[in-house]
Amino acid sequence: MERNKMQRVISAIKKWWPDFNSTVGFFLLSVFLVWLKTYWAYKTKFSLGVSGSLQEFLLFLNPIPTAIILLGIALYFRGRIAYWLMLLINLVQTIWLFANILYYREFSDFLSLNIMNSGGSVENNLSKSIAGIIQGSDFLVFLDIIVLIVLLLTKVIKVDKTAVQKRFAALTTVFGILLMLVGYGISSKDRSGLLTRTFDNNYIVKYLGLNEYAAYNVFKTKQTADVKKEAKASDLDKIKQFVKNNSTLQNSVYFGKEKGKNVIMFHLESFQQFLIDYKVNGVEVTPNLNKFYHDQNTLAFDNFYNEVGQGKTADAEMMLETGLFGTASGSAMVNYGTSNTYQAVPAWLDQQGYTTAAFHGDVASFWNRDNTYKSWGYDYFFSKPYYKDADNASYNIGYGMKDKIFLQDAAKYVEQLPQPFYAKLITVTNHYPYDLDKQNISIEKTTTGDKTVDGYVQTARYLDQSFAEFLNWMKKSGLYDKSMIVLYGDHYGISENHPAAIAKLMGKSSVNKYDLANWQKVPFIVHAPGLQGGVNHTYGGEIDVMPTLLHLLGVSTANDVQFGQDLLATNRKQVVPFRNGDWVSAEYMKYGGNYYVTTTGTKINPKEDPRAKEIIEQTQAYVNKMLTYSDNVQTGDLLRFYTPEGFKKVKKSDYSYKKSDGLKLLKQMDKKQDTTLKDQHDQKSTMADYVTDAPELGGQPQTIQQASSSSSTSTDGAATDSATVDDSGAATDSTAVGQ
Repeated sequence: MERNKMQRVISAIKKWWPDFNSTVGFFLLSVFLVWLKTYWAYKTKFSLGVSGSLQEFLLFLNPIPTAIILLGIALYFRGRIAYWLMLLINLVQTIWLFANILYYREFSDFLSLNIMNSGGSVENNLSKSIAGIIQGSDFLVFLDIIVLIVLLLTKVIKVDKTAVQKRFAALTTVFGILLMLVGYGISSKDRSGLLTRTFDNNYIVKYLGLNEYAAYNVFKTKQTADVKKEAKASDLDKIKQFVKNNSTLQNSVYFGKEKGKNVIMFHLESFQQFLIDYKVNGVEVTPNLNKFYHDQNTLAFDNFYNEVGQGKTADAEMMLETGLFGTASGSAMVNYGTSNTYQAVPAWLDQQGYTTAAFHGDVASFWNRDNTYKSWGYDYFFSKPYYKDADNASYNIGYGMKDKIFLQDAAKYVEQLPQPFYAKLITVTNHYPYDLDKQNISIEKTTTGDKTVDGYVQTARYLDQSFAEFLNWMKKSGLYDKSMIVLYGDHYGISENHPAAIAKLMGKSSVNKYDLANWQKVPFIVHAPGLQGGVNHTYGGEIDVMPTLLHLLGVSTANDVQFGQDLLATNRKQVVPFRNGDWVSAEYMKYGGNYYVTTTGTKINPKEDPRAKEIIEQTQAYVNKMLTYSDNVQTGDLLRFYTPEGFKKVKKSDYSYKKSDGLKLLKQMDKKQDTTLKDQHDQKSTMADYVTDAPELGGQPQTIQQASSSSSTSTDGAATDSATVDDSGAATDSTAVGQ
């Protein structure tokens, strides 16, 4: 009796259970497995910001339509071809999923066609830190393919040679398309303008799916290419009017204050604001930068945010040099840097009599710098080939030359530049995955338990020491007194994908969107002898650097097409747009779909506060327009139609960054002028004044124990270790300046 019941149950299961030995059964199994691993990746590998049951349902649903459509292609074939075609399609989707898992872990974003077309930059980025990025569980997405292949080869699943009816195959395709349209319809109701006002790829993936995002991105990339072909001069009219309407007044106290001085800009890789005055076990992480930050001749901005998008470092450079945002997708330097027309800081200063130079301890092609810098008007680009023994393995880590070695080598060329000069020094050691060889470690790791995060303070300390060595050389050589020194952090070092670790670093039990918005703060510091310093609390970002610097140097930006506002102006809007359309202002902030009072962190609902609602809507409209107009300038190459008064269009063919050409130009300039640092020392090098404790060069760096015992814990951030800035006469002043 019991046996008969069991047989009936088994018969019922067989009746409804797919026959995996049939083509349709294998198709259904493949769809299920693709859905399962994609949904698993959504939940465990990405931070998509899903909230509410509707978004959870859409996330659950969205892998299915494209799985049906793509795998359904195999239903139009028969026998072995159908089975192996399904496996191939599964594999292609899986490789795409796997690549995005790795890319997202590093960049908190999804791969785009523009990023993939940039090839060298992405390949270099991922390959150099792949060991730190990859996790064993990532390979689980390939497990189903391996199992299916084994089952087919061992004939546990037998190939069905019967052809599937064409009508059934067509209906399957139609069903997949209808399911996709239903998902899009529901998504559009929950998120209006999902595909028309896209600033954040997370939304596309969350609502529609990773494969749909890929298709959308390809479409948008082609659309962007077409825009440039159709762009015309009149497209710039409304943009120029917008810029004019939002221009600021020059600060009479600071305008031209540093005119004629050298400008030395330090790119502090992945350096966040929280590191200033931060301590590990009572020991300052960055004692030298702390002292510099609080110096009475330093203007420091404590509400300064990174505004980068997919281009990260490249976006930061784009904003600082041109006053234009990075584009919504990919890297503007990669996609437009070669061909577009720009009116950038190096070109402006070159036409004011400055020598302009960039320094980087990696290959010139990284982020397309070798081409973009020509468009920006850099006279020199001293990349890796210029530096002695630059390929020595012990001189390099991660993304290029170690900062101490790189900065010492760079100084050899800085002393040969005709003055005044504008020099940008791009450091790289403080970059994910924050590895550092033992002999260069001088501070304990943090103890968050997150291995991705805990080494961050060690590479930040190394950067701090590297900066101090360069600054001490500047003072000993006499360069310091003639220079304005600018420091900026390009983007976050620790992404939002580590909330537990961030909470521990902040001394909190947990973090919310408000905390994560403030986590985007990076330092911006301007220092010069005699400059009226202090900590300025105005809200600003990287887009505001260009007008701030040019105004300090006495160069007007009144006729420029750029979207920044002088950080020292008294009538600035104090609105900081993020690349995804979020923003921070002096009164409110929008981040991750939530709204807060900026100064208190109180969460608000604009629908319940008419005044807040009006201000938020106005701010959002302003941010959207600014980002859209900036994109229009980039994608349409609109600056080719306009040359500001007093500016000469850059001729890219005038520049060559080959080592032989660069060295030749240095000699030619030295014969024409006698204003280099070496000239001021009777043609003698000042490199004897450059002292480094880099062990690779025979130095003796501090150990952790030495640093712990010698680092001062005084309130002014001063330290007494061997790499400390040599400016004992400096005082600190935290007085607020301006807004």
